[in-house]
Amino acid sequence: MSSSGMQLLGFFLSLFGLAATVAATFMVEWKQMQQGSTHYFYEGLWMRCSGSDRLTCELHDSLLKLPAEVQATRAVMLLSIFLSTVALMVSTVGMKCTRFMDGKAESKSTTAMIGGIIFVVSGLLTLAITSWYVKMIVQTFHQTNQLQSSEFGKAVFVSWAGGLLTTVGGIFLSCRRCSRSESSESISSNHLLSTTNAKSNYV
Repeated sequence: MSSSGMQLLGFFLSLFGLAATVAATFMVEWKQMQQGSTHYFYEGLWMRCSGSDRLTCELHDSLLKLPAEVQATRAVMLLSIFLSTVALMVSTVGMKCTRFMDGKAESKSTTAMIGGIIFVVSGLLTLAITSWYVKMIVQTFHQTNQLQSSEFGKAVFVSWAGGLLTTVGGIFLSCRRCSRSESSESISSNHLLSTTNAKSNYV
């Protein structure tokens, strides 16, 4: 696969990862609890919902009253989204298929690599904070009455998927070796042509 194709693949993977991370951040099914057979309680990073057939939702009253895992997860997920947005703009400038920085191949590939590294950091942050959130929920589940304790919901899996896609996409974008090999081949071919032309002038 050419370096431009790998960059496009990494860009779209990271874009899908960013979309999944944003969706997970605002989903309410981070923590769930069932009462009886039909009544459900859900708690997200921004609001909580309850009900059976129809859910009633309300925003969290105060940030200071929230559990530590909710506060930390909210902060790190917002940081991850911010970093991915920055990486999106940086990698767009550095990709070979865009017209930014034309004529500066080395600077362009370096810019794409920086964008990919930022994507990797963002994805790792999402994976780490989501895993820590799950760990806290599991610890609470084992320490309290299991009939009334909460379990993690499907927003956790969406967040994991978003972090994984962002990380893999960032790795593809930051593949410096591919960009160098392609640029070195063009440089060597240009050098060969110039050498051939120079020799032909002496004949």
